[in-house]
Amino acid sequence: MNSLSPFFHPQGIAIVGASSHPEKLGYGVARNLLKSGYGGAVHLVNPKGGKIFEREMVKSIADIPDPVDLAVLVIPPKYAPATMHACGERGIKATILVSGGFRETGEEGAELENETLEVAREYGIRMIGPNCIGLIDTHLPLDTTFLPLDMPMAGQIAFISHSGAICDALIDWSKGQGFGFSHIISIGNQADVNETDLLPLVAEDEHTKVITLYLENVNDGERFIQNTREIVAEKPIIVLKTGRSQSGQRAAASHTGALAGADTAYTAAFEKAGVFRANTTEEIFDWARALAWSPLPQGGRVGVLSNAGGLCVVTADSLDHEELELADFAPETTRALKDFLVPAASTQNPIDMLAGATAKDYAKALRLLLADPNTDSVLVLVPPPPMYPTEEVADEIIPVIQQTKKPVLVVLVGSEHIEEASHRLQKAKIPEYRFPERATSALARLTERAEFLRGIETRVPTSTSPDLTDIRAALADSPSGSWLAPELTERLMSIYAIPTSPIKLAPSAEGASKIAEELGFPIAMKIASPDIPHKSDVDGILLNLASADEAVEGYEMLMKRVSSKNPRAKLEGVHLQKMIPAGQEVIVGAVRDPQFGALMMFGSGGVEVEGLKDVAFAIAPLSAKEAEKMITKTWAGKKLDGYRNLPAADKTALVDAFCKLSQLAHDLPEIAEIEINPLTVLKEGVVAVDVRVKMS
Repeated sequence: MNSLSPFFHPQGIAIVGASSHPEKLGYGVARNLLKSGYGGAVHLVNPKGGKIFEREMVKSIADIPDPVDLAVLVIPPKYAPATMHACGERGIKATILVSGGFRETGEEGAELENETLEVAREYGIRMIGPNCIGLIDTHLPLDTTFLPLDMPMAGQIAFISHSGAICDALIDWSKGQGFGFSHIISIGNQADVNETDLLPLVAEDEHTKVITLYLENVNDGERFIQNTREIVAEKPIIVLKTGRSQSGQRAAASHTGALAGADTAYTAAFEKAGVFRANTTEEIFDWARALAWSPLPQGGRVGVLSNAGGLCVVTADSLDHEELELADFAPETTRALKDFLVPAASTQNPIDMLAGATAKDYAKALRLLLADPNTDSVLVLVPPPPMYPTEEVADEIIPVIQQTKKPVLVVLVGSEHIEEASHRLQKAKIPEYRFPERATSALARLTERAEFLRGIETRVPTSTSPDLTDIRAALADSPSGSWLAPELTERLMSIYAIPTSPIKLAPSAEGASKIAEELGFPIAMKIASPDIPHKSDVDGILLNLASADEAVEGYEMLMKRVSSKNPRAKLEGVHLQKMIPAGQEVIVGAVRDPQFGALMMFGSGGVEVEGLKDVAFAIAPLSAKEAEKMITKTWAGKKLDGYRNLPAADKTALVDAFCKLSQLAHDLPEIAEIEINPLTVLKEGVVAVDVRVKMS
């Protein structure tokens, strides 16, 4: 049996700290559990004994009769370790520590939390909390919270939250929005059980169609991605991750590290897992309702039906913003619309039937749009009609929507005059929204979900890991925080078959002349110094040197120039490379994220990368499909297909090299940062011109 099963299928529940005083939390928990209709055994524990709700309370945990496999602890925090010990002795394997006063209060509270957790682990007890409100299962049913509200409606949306207060507010808000929950789980400080632990069991629930989360952090990023990737193949997940403004920047020496804030890693991780990231709490449930109640579209072609031209314009703009398109109706659809709409009506998408449109007009037009082979989904916009009640429109279109396999989202614009129509649509489980922007946002997520599921089989890494035994031994000799020697960098690129321009070190002017002739002209010359990662910052690069004499002059010039600008830098000589043909320059790199592992970057190369910020990020390792999607997000990627006088470059070779670099970054946690800037994309093939590797 899964160690978390008692949270979801308890045979008996003990409330430790139950109280007969209505103002105490122990009273609220007992009241809610007994009122919820839970069918298992309920045991109330209070050291003073007594009765509550006509039930006798036992005085100790040891006195609890069978069955009991879950204990809700509503106790002063100082008693938590001893209470956990008593639960362990009684054989209780699951606890919800509701009480606050632990890590969230400071160092002393953190020590108490750790002591409690140690006791729990000694007895093999799983613990939700502390500092949480517990859990609700509307279908079992079960309510272990102390909230003064009635249970939410039974529904198909599960909600896991780091915040108890948000759960409280959502229960009340959801009732007015007409949707319910399958589970609500508040996990508080997550001393033991966290969101990643709970996700598989929530996903197994037959009543749950969509999983939503409010997260402040993720404890084990790589396991979170693994679990969610498995779940989203069956059920969508939506996350609201807070703390964007506090993400900060890493103290990193590469462009990749400088641009990769912690919040960037979260966004990349959610995309890797196929998880939707909402920007607001309202968005979570706008999207969740659509995903729970609507079929998925076959594409992004949208029909828009309304009786108000202004709303049509707003909707068209919003669809464009969401990268959806207005459907191009078949000629027979347009002819059929003209047959019954007034002559002044617009029968081109978006359709404006004008203010006189009846409820039956809405239903007839909606049938035509849904039957059109060029339409994947429909938005129906219903302001309060000047002549007909809005609920009449709802009554006419509900049967049409229920019979189609295409998603239909309804926009009811207004307040008092659309209230009854809203209730009727909610009862029929048809997503409805107050403004077009909210509806198009939800429709875009339905479209993304469909696209995600169609491509799920192709998202597998395309490169495999080579034998790394020898290179790991060599890397072990490189000090932490140091830049890898060019010779080792070259070797690393060779192991992963990433094409490079051979680079050689010349410690003297004579050596520069000799190496230049060996490489062949023209050549590039760069200052060699472990103290200068960005050569261009000190004018430490010369290009297109065409002879041995120019190599000598260049050597002397660079040594003099750089030592003058940076007298403390250790200068080892110069590095020489043969100039490669002209191509398109991009930057590719990786930085080690503490939560999610290697975070890959792609974007416009050169010295202005941090200023341009034409970059995209993703979590390694990358499949070819993931790499292509990432590249296409940037202007650097788009112009690889050719732009004005810029010829097309070899995108296939770029994707291959980028996937290999992502595998390298994933395989070698010893590497803190790796960057190729530029990676030159030629008409055929790619060349890594300047590669730098920093050790962890």
